[in-house]
Amino acid sequence: MWRALVFIGLLCVAAFGAVWLADRPGTVLITFAGYEIQMSVAVAAVALAGLAFFLALLWSLVSGLLRLPSRLTFASRARRRARGYQAVSRGMVAVGAGDTIAARRYANEAERLLGREPLTLLLKAQAAQVSGNREAAEAAFAQMMEENETRVLGLRGLFVEARRRGDAASAQQYASEALRLAPAAAWASDAVLESRCAEHDWRGALEAVERRTSLGLLDKGTARRHRAVLLTADALERVDHDPEGALRSALDAVKLAPDLVPAAALAGRMLSRKGDLRRAAKVVEAAWRSLPHPELADVYLNLRPGDSGLDRLKRAETLMRLSGGASEGRLAVARAALEAREFDRARQALEPLLQDRPSMRVCLLMSDLEQAEHGSTGRGREWLARATRAPRDPAWIADGVISDHWMPISPVTGRLDAFVWQAPPDVLVAPELTLHDDVTADLDDAPKPLPPAPAPQPAPEQAAPSEPPAEPKPDVLKSELKAALNSAEPVNEEAPLPPPGPVVFPATPPDVPKPKEEAAARRSVFSVW
Repeated sequence: MWRALVFIGLLCVAAFGAVWLADRPGTVLITFAGYEIQMSVAVAAVALAGLAFFLALLWSLVSGLLRLPSRLTFASRARRRARGYQAVSRGMVAVGAGDTIAARRYANEAERLLGREPLTLLLKAQAAQVSGNREAAEAAFAQMMEENETRVLGLRGLFVEARRRGDAASAQQYASEALRLAPAAAWASDAVLESRCAEHDWRGALEAVERRTSLGLLDKGTARRHRAVLLTADALERVDHDPEGALRSALDAVKLAPDLVPAAALAGRMLSRKGDLRRAAKVVEAAWRSLPHPELADVYLNLRPGDSGLDRLKRAETLMRLSGGASEGRLAVARAALEAREFDRARQALEPLLQDRPSMRVCLLMSDLEQAEHGSTGRGREWLARATRAPRDPAWIADGVISDHWMPISPVTGRLDAFVWQAPPDVLVAPELTLHDDVTADLDDAPKPLPPAPAPQPAPEQAAPSEPPAEPKPDVLKSELKAALNSAEPVNEEAPLPPPGPVVFPATPPDVPKPKEEAAARRSVFSVW
């Protein structure tokens, strides 16, 4: 609308000018080279306007002819660049689809049309990676390092290739250089942190975490947790040669993450050695409220060496109250009651854990309880047999690896703070235990030759009355059970487990001598597992 109003305004001005010239007649005389040209003012104005228009048209024609070669060259370059970027686009699609032949073809076409463009070099490198040509990929990434705008990208590509061929030193060098050029590059920061953790340079790893936090690559909660884990790792490494420094690091870790079990356990153990029992108890109790753990229970029950079994039982009762009756608290009470020979209290603590499917530790603890209270009886062996199909107890797990102790980094991926305390997957059925004749022998005796295999036993409803089978020795069965469970393969957690079936032990052959005597004492559940 505004354009229409402006056009109407200009038209009005032109009409007013024409009327104004028509109302004021005059004569214009031009004398040139002996010629005289006389015309009215209106005609002269029209002639002047026409001459100006002609000169402008002539200038446009001449300048267009002069710029025609450059325009043709520019159009050719534009078409070439358009074809090149189209080749880059199609090449990226081919790389994503895994079409190595098309990726190489489009990469060559893009390089021919665009030259050393960043996207061309990237496509060339990725096409070489998809094709498995590592030398060509490294050459393309090396070309990227020659340009300032693609230097960090080239360093990342060289870092990836170095990691693939197992050259940790070169990978670390590329990551450090990229971190110097681009401090906010998350991949370089992660690589430097991972490298320092792998080298057990915990102080250097702490500096890397601080730098990442200052750049906003880590939130405050994650940064505090990582610092606590690194301080715990530093304390565990210094505990033998620098106890004071290890205690300082452990206490700093507890301040940052009170629920970090390894830090709390180490701090409590070292404080108890120094005689600061009150502070040690506070540290362990704070961690126990967040995560009841057998290591914390072990530290808490043994804060003061030389205490009686009843004193340790009282502290175990305190742990059970703090955990609200959790399974770990009940196991701690049962263990302390067993050591104090308070068998009724141990059964009372374990009773709620026997309702559904008792775990392996519960079954083994019940076996210890039966053996301690009633001696070598069938009940103790029955609990050992039930442990073969019992659910597995929680353990430290990281990236599918089960460890008997906590570690600051994953042994598979090198990820920091990867270990979590959780129950591993159950197993289908433990491998069949090979019960030799030394099952009935003493652990300290040399193994005897294997006797002939006994005849198969008939089904229960068809079996003839016979002597009851001799029960295998519990301590040997526990060692066989432990070896079998260690070799069992985990299965899918979603797959239902088969119902536990009866365990039948072979009868003792008549020519095998009876054991000389039962073992004097059995190790506790916590020492076995």
